[in-house]
Order: sequence, then structure tokens, then C-alpha cells
Amino acid sequence: MTKFGHLGTRPNLEAIERREMRMQIAKPVGRNASALKYDILSALSAHALAGDKNRQRLVLRISLLITARYNWQRNELSIGREEISRLWSVDERTVKREMSRLRSMGWLTVKRPGARGRVSVYELDLKQMLVDTRPSWHVLGADFTDRIDQEPRTESNVVPFQANVAAPPDGTEDTWSLVQAALHARDPELWSSWFRHLSEAERAGGRATLMAPSRFMADYIASQWTGRLLAAYARVDPSVRSIRIESAV
Repeated sequence: MTKFGHLGTRPNLEAIERREMRMQIAKPVGRNASALKYDILSALSAHALAGDKNRQRLVLRISLLITARYNWQRNELSIGREEISRLWSVDERTVKREMSRLRSMGWLTVKRPGARGRVSVYELDLKQMLVDTRPSWHVLGADFTDRIDQEPRTESNVVPFQANVAAPPDGTEDTWSLVQAALHARDPELWSSWFRHLSEAERAGGRATLMAPSRFMADYIASQWTGRLLAAYARVDPSVRSIRIESAV
């Protein structure tokens, strides 16, 4: 049991892959935008109420940021720590801690860091939120689950481009293989482009050290995808609380 939900003693990666590959989350804009926005907020609320007070408080806080400041169309949350502190009625130290927790869950990533005269811009991973809140969907009714799981239909006649995606990791049961399998299930193209090139060098003291084949790849993954790596580790080894990515050369 983790702080944010029951993950079981051994994740069923095949089931995770089937569910997540089937869940094609539409962008919440256009004709069905309002319904999808309400579904996401409903899933967050049900997830919060099914948990303890720590989970309830954290999900309530991110829900307030979504309803008050989130740009659904651009997937941008432009807000500074001082304003978050005012909205949440807490000090900035608490804001820093809670935003770090949201990043480690993979719900939130920094799109553009704040600079002088400019606040930070975050983006939300709505699909990760829905994946993590799935255990609470049943309270919202079978129609909710069917609606979210249904692949959105397109009215376009354009045939989508199919990228060349590498084969998924093999079925071995070591921790890193399970993490790689979770990353592949979450986004095969992203895994093929970036994550499959990583290797686990060390895992100790709550930190996983990963090796990338180049400094550029190490720096880019560290800046863009640390939250997703932590979310994948949370499924397999919740003791991992930080990621360090080093270059092999």
C-alpha cells in the first residue's frame, strides 16, 4: 500500500499495458471539451475521497489550480509560488513540497522554469491522472468507465502516420525491466525514442541512478521526463523517491 493508492505486491504489467494502450485521452477542447473536463475533475474528486486526509488535501490543491488557473487548450498552468501560497492558504515552503510531490507522481512537469519577472509554467499529464485514479472510477458508474476507455473517433480522412516503434522489453521480472515495461505501456513512441536507451546503474537510499549514452540525452531526459520515470518506479519500487541521470561518456 502506498500513500496514494493500493498498487499490490506485484504489478500486472500486461494488464497495465492493455488498459493504458486502450485509453486514448482526447485533448479537452472542441465539442466534447466540457464533458471531458468534468470527467477528469470527477475522477480526481472520487480518488481524493477514497483516500486519507493527506491524499484528499493534495488532490484538492491540484484541483483548485486546475479550475482557477489551468489553460486546458494549451495545457499550461502559469502560476508563481506566491500565488499558489495564497490560493492554498499555506506558506511557500509547503507549496514547494506539495508541487514536488505532484511532479514525483507524474501529474505535473515544469514546462518553462520561472525567471526574473516571469512565473513558472507547468503542464499536466491528464492521462497519468486518469490512470492513477482508475481504482475509484467504479463509484462514478459503469458509464463513466466506458466513456473514458472508449477510443475517441475521428472524422478526418487523413491516415495517421505510424512511427517505427521498437519492440517492448522482454518479460523478465527484475525491477528495471518492470519499470521499462511500464514506460513502454504508457507511451511506446516516447519509450522508443528515449527511455529504451537508459540503463539502471544503481538503486540505493531511495535514489535510482540511470545511465544515458550521451550527455545531451541525460540532460534532456532529466529536464523533461524525471516525473514520468518516478511514476513508473512508483508502480514497481515505491522506495525510489529521486532519479539521477548520468552520461556514460
